[in-house]
Amino acid sequence: MHECDRFGQPWPSLSADDTRIPTLGPAKIPNPRKGSLFVSDDHGVLLDVAYRPGDTNPTSPVFQQGGPRANIYFDPPKTKCAVVTCGGICPGVNDVIRSIVMEAHHGYDISAILGVRYGLAGFIPKSSPDVMELTPANVADIHEFGGTVLGSSRGPQNPEDVVDALERLNVGVLFMLGGVGTMRAAQAIHGVTTKRGLKIAVVCVPKTIDNDIHFVNCTFGFDTAVEKAVEAIRCAHVEALGAPYGVGMVKLMGRESGFIAAAAALAIKEVNFVLVPEQPFTLEGPAGFLPTLEARLKRRGHAVVVVAEGAGQHLLPESGLTDASGNRILGDICGLLLKEMKRYFKDRLPMSVKFIDPSYIIRSVPAGASDRAHCNMLGTMAVHAGMAGKTGLMVTEIHDIPAHVPLPLVTVERKLMDLTSNFWQQVLDSTGQNRVVNAPGACACPV
Repeated sequence: MHECDRFGQPWPSLSADDTRIPTLGPAKIPNPRKGSLFVSDDHGVLLDVAYRPGDTNPTSPVFQQGGPRANIYFDPPKTKCAVVTCGGICPGVNDVIRSIVMEAHHGYDISAILGVRYGLAGFIPKSSPDVMELTPANVADIHEFGGTVLGSSRGPQNPEDVVDALERLNVGVLFMLGGVGTMRAAQAIHGVTTKRGLKIAVVCVPKTIDNDIHFVNCTFGFDTAVEKAVEAIRCAHVEALGAPYGVGMVKLMGRESGFIAAAAALAIKEVNFVLVPEQPFTLEGPAGFLPTLEARLKRRGHAVVVVAEGAGQHLLPESGLTDASGNRILGDICGLLLKEMKRYFKDRLPMSVKFIDPSYIIRSVPAGASDRAHCNMLGTMAVHAGMAGKTGLMVTEIHDIPAHVPLPLVTVERKLMDLTSNFWQQVLDSTGQNRVVNAPGACACPV
């Protein structure tokens, strides 16, 4: 097992072939950027930085380092780029769009940058793609606003149709902003361009509020989302203190990964229960949520509960339905908890619950300062990669160094929080929850 990322997620074992980046061909055109510190393809980023006892012959996979190349593949005056945003919004999408446009225009002076409206659906119908021209003038202020100026959408589109539209628009580099689902679509589009022998680079920028993408230390917008989540938790704490046996419950985003809930709990230190998708729990019994909540209320008179939207799905009936992106429709875990809490405490304690759901608020706000800096880096690195003829990749940072990750490594599965990590242990210590390692169905609940 290799070194872990910021949240304790272990990196998988990889070979040199796994980290190799496809290219469209030799880069022969001198880069027009002046005064740049160029990076060669021989520069790499080691995945591991830690040494552990027993590593007698430590080796580490190497990812290609991101950055401007001295020679590029595309001739800027003859090159047209396209940008598309897919899936849900999160803080910083407009910052990445702006960064791509500014670097493409001022750094490379390319001929045109097109913005595709409303996700991959904007490529359909093929005869009339829904696009707008992006210029430094019309993106100058978009970073001041949340969301995406291009709009977004979910749902699969035929990659053949998308590539038909790219050919019709004469696009040389396609920048796709999205999560794992979007990158799977990008991989399919890359497969079609390769099969047809087209010289179209496909470059992805990781975008997800849930922070569930492998080889991404922390997705842009995540820190801003946690800041907004902390505001909601602070309000829940005030509400809980304002009534005898008061409970403040906050629902946060996190379909399969509880990173937002866990990070927010660490940030404010007023949370007593964190329920996440990775950790099954029971409602009743010795380690159940309801009895331990009762014990907490009798001991301290109030409690704050943070629930990731994907937590406790094992307690709910499986709908068998999926959304437009193919994600399963989640059951209402907070609705279940509220109902069961009302039933359980009816003859025990005069409990009062205040429920706060800030889900869409935390993803709709403009990015904070650190996320903006991250967005600017990602957008710039995406342009450098695309203009150098790199394709079928995601730009990211590994140990604070820009890096290129092949799409097949990203699209296998989503990143989950490691319940044996120091990060989750800090959450347990902060909340007072036990680490219970029983069979599935166990609960990590307060002592």
